[in-house]
Amino acid sequence: MQQPLAERLRPKIFDDYIGQKHIVAPNAPLRKAIESGNLPSLIFWGPPGVGKTTLAQIIAHQSDRPFYTLSAVNSGVKDVREVIEKAQKSGLFNTKSPVLFIDEIHRFNKSQQDSLLKAVEEGIVTLIGATTENPSFEVITPLLSRSQVYVLKSLEAEDLRVLIDRAIKKDKTLSDIAIELKEDQALIHYSGGDARKLLNHLELVINAIEDSPKVIDNATVEKILQQKSVAYDKTGEWHYDIISAFIKSVRGSDPNAAVYWLARMLEGGEDIKFIARRLLILAAEDIGLANPNALLMANQAFQAINIIGMPEARIILSEATIYLANSPKSNSAYLAINEALTKVRETGDLSVPLPLRNAPTKLMKNLGYGEHYKYAHNYPEHFVEQEFLPDELISHTFYKPAKNPQEEQSRKLMESRWKNKYK
Repeated sequence: MQQPLAERLRPKIFDDYIGQKHIVAPNAPLRKAIESGNLPSLIFWGPPGVGKTTLAQIIAHQSDRPFYTLSAVNSGVKDVREVIEKAQKSGLFNTKSPVLFIDEIHRFNKSQQDSLLKAVEEGIVTLIGATTENPSFEVITPLLSRSQVYVLKSLEAEDLRVLIDRAIKKDKTLSDIAIELKEDQALIHYSGGDARKLLNHLELVINAIEDSPKVIDNATVEKILQQKSVAYDKTGEWHYDIISAFIKSVRGSDPNAAVYWLARMLEGGEDIKFIARRLLILAAEDIGLANPNALLMANQAFQAINIIGMPEARIILSEATIYLANSPKSNSAYLAINEALTKVRETGDLSVPLPLRNAPTKLMKNLGYGEHYKYAHNYPEHFVEQEFLPDELISHTFYKPAKNPQEEQSRKLMESRWKNKYK
C-alpha cells in the first residue's frame, strides 16, 4: 500500500525543511543549539501540519540520537515507562541521551506527565513534546520549567508554493504524471497554512482529475474539495471560520448567534477547553474594564468544565457565552497595553526616574535613588500627584477610558486626581 504524499515528502534534513525560519534558519537559536550538541528538552507549540513531528525527527537524525515516539492519544503510563526503560538501555551504548517524542502531549493527564519527570531530570531522555494547545495550560509546571518552548507558525503562501512545486517535480509517483498547475490560490486557501492538508488536497485533486494532462486551477480545486468537505473539521478551515463567527457574535453582543455557533462547535466535537480559553480571551480583550466580572465568570467557567466535563459542560459554556455576549464592551485595556508595547519598542530602555528607583544600599541613596519619592499613604485620600513615567514620556497617555458606565466612573476619578492629564 502506497504511503500518503505528505509522508513520502517528509524531509530528513534541515535544508529540506520548509517554514519556521525563525527557529531553524542557520543562525536561529534552535538550530545553533542542535549543532552545538547541547540539545535541551523541547516543547513545540503550533497548529496542525506545520512540521512539529518532522522537526523532531530531523533533530534526532542531525544530532545522531536514538529516536522513540509515543502518541498521547493512545499511550498510558505503562507505555511511557516501557519506552524510558528502552531508552535507558540504549543509553548504555550511546553518549547522547535518546530523543523521546510525544505527539499531542497536551492529551497526557498529570500522572502521565509526572511519569516523564525523573527521566527528563536525570537526562535519561531528551523530551520533545508537540502540542496544538497552549503549553502553559496543558503541560505541568515542573515539565515546562525543564523545557524550552518554541512556537511554530502556520506556513505562509510562499512556503506552500515551494511544497506544491516539490511534490509535483520530485515525488516519484507524481513526477511520472502529466500535471499542469495553472493556479494554486485555492489549494493554498483550503490548506489553512497546514502542509499536511495541502499535500492531501493536492493528491486528492490529482487523483480526481481524469484528463491528461491533469490541469489544476482554482475552479477545479474548489469543485473537488467542496464535494469532499465535511460539516465541521476540528483541524481545518471550518474550525477557524466557526470560532471566528463565535468570537464576533459575542463581541457584537448577540447572545442568540453566539449560542448557535457554540452549539456548532460542541456538535462537531470541539475541545471544550479550547472554547473556554476563547471565552477567557474575549472577557479580557473585548469586555475588559466595562465589566471586570466577565473575566471572573469566564475563569470560573474554565475551572468548572475541567471538573464536570461533557455533556453537562455545555450548560456552563452556554451560561458564560450568554453572559459575555450581554456584557457592555470595552477594548481600552487591550488598546492601552498594545500602545505601551509599541512605545517601548520605539523608545527602548528609558531610564527609571530617580524617585522611583529602589535604594537598598547607602551608595544608591547617596546617588539619589528614591529621593523625593512621595509615599501615597501619607497624603489625604492616599493620593499625591507625582510623575511616574520616564522624562521622555511625560504627559503621554496610554489608557483612554471607553464610554461605558464602569469606565466613566474611572474617568471622573482620574480627572479629579490628575486634573488635565486624563481629559
